[in-house]
Amino acid sequence: MTTTLRPSGPLQQSTGGARSRPYEIRVNSRRVGALLLAADTPFGPTVAEIRDLAVEEPDRRRGRATVAALAAEEVLRGWGCRRIRVSVPAGSEGGLRLAGSLGYAEYSRNMAKELPAGPPALSEGVAGRPMTEAEFESWHAAALETYAQSWVSRGMPAGAARTKSVNDHASMLPLGLATPGVSFSVLEAAGVPVGTVWVAPNGGDSYVYDVAVAEEHRGRGHGRELMLLAEGTALAAGHRVLALHVFTDNVPALRLYESLGYRTTNFNYAKDLV
Repeated sequence: MTTTLRPSGPLQQSTGGARSRPYEIRVNSRRVGALLLAADTPFGPTVAEIRDLAVEEPDRRRGRATVAALAAEEVLRGWGCRRIRVSVPAGSEGGLRLAGSLGYAEYSRNMAKELPAGPPALSEGVAGRPMTEAEFESWHAAALETYAQSWVSRGMPAGAARTKSVNDHASMLPLGLATPGVSFSVLEAAGVPVGTVWVAPNGGDSYVYDVAVAEEHRGRGHGRELMLLAEGTALAAGHRVLALHVFTDNVPALRLYESLGYRTTNFNYAKDLV
């Protein structure tokens, strides 16, 4: 019996080189699953994603997903792609095994925490307050550069990274500090500003989009206090789940989130095509 991919919809293309197409996974003529291929990531059309790969229950554990993923890689090579990214739900044991067996390397995680009914207490001498307009202007200028550099360090050309940073911030903060729903807080220790946190709605939950401790104040537990401040912000917005994204190589942040009760919801992997 032969496992193959068969297009289930037209190829969508843009003038910028992005393209996507849905496929059925078939064993001979029988449909056993599906996936979507998309080459439209922030890194440009040479970086693609395999999305929503799923094999129906009666055909699982028979190698169908492995063959489908390998066939998808061949399609993407034909598109001129040189790198593939996949996101696997933490509860998908089969998906995690598949990613490992095919040579995908983890680069980041999505995490979330179900919050308690009441806001957590901050340590004595530590307090949060709203960010001022002047502080936001300084934060925004620094954030544009920091966010762009985070993409450059992961292989994106500097010009494209800068454009992405400007566009993403403009999209998420069209009115700056006055953008509805967003919350920018400053953490103070003994009256001295030591860090900031940006929390905003995402679906029916809250999401930490940025959290940072000033370099001269690191190593004193302020990151934990900022996350507790973020949890209080989420609860005040009526949300009981707070989510975030962390790069795997940021070990201190990853360990902090785990210690606070955050659990991985998705593992994000990547693989270079050769």
